[in-house]
Amino acid sequence: MKAVLTRVNSASVEIDGRLKGSIGKGYLILLGVHEDDSEAEAVKIADKICGLRIFEDENGKMNLNAAAAGCSNILLISQFTLFADCKSRRPGFTKAARPDKAVPLYELVIAKCREQGFHVETGEFGADMKVDSQNDGPVTIILDTNEL
Repeated sequence: MKAVLTRVNSASVEIDGRLKGSIGKGYLILLGVHEDDSEAEAVKIADKICGLRIFEDENGKMNLNAAAAGCSNILLISQFTLFADCKSRRPGFTKAARPDKAVPLYELVIAKCREQGFHVETGEFGADMKVDSQNDGPVTIILDTNEL
């Protein structure tokens, strides 16, 4: 799995002109599921997301996790294009998991984050979404379960 995690002051997602999800201070996460991913990768990435210490402490150092900073909000958006093959000018997406595999793993990441006390809002798998965010910092971290 791959995730692009951005620390935000706020983020929202619209589908067909209606608000689907919205958060205040927390994380906007774009999550891609690889064809070879399993539940182990979902658990691993959720644990890493929930434990990252990228909020500033009283000394201005990134030393607090979201819970300690009082920012336990996540807007989690499925993003198969994170597994784009860009060898040619037209990206291919054959390494991204098909929906029958990707949806349950995406939902497992959501459930694991909620189990750790996060308020999780989502987009809609496979929908054409309009995502808006106000980045904080900006702080953006790329997570890849093959490197965790």
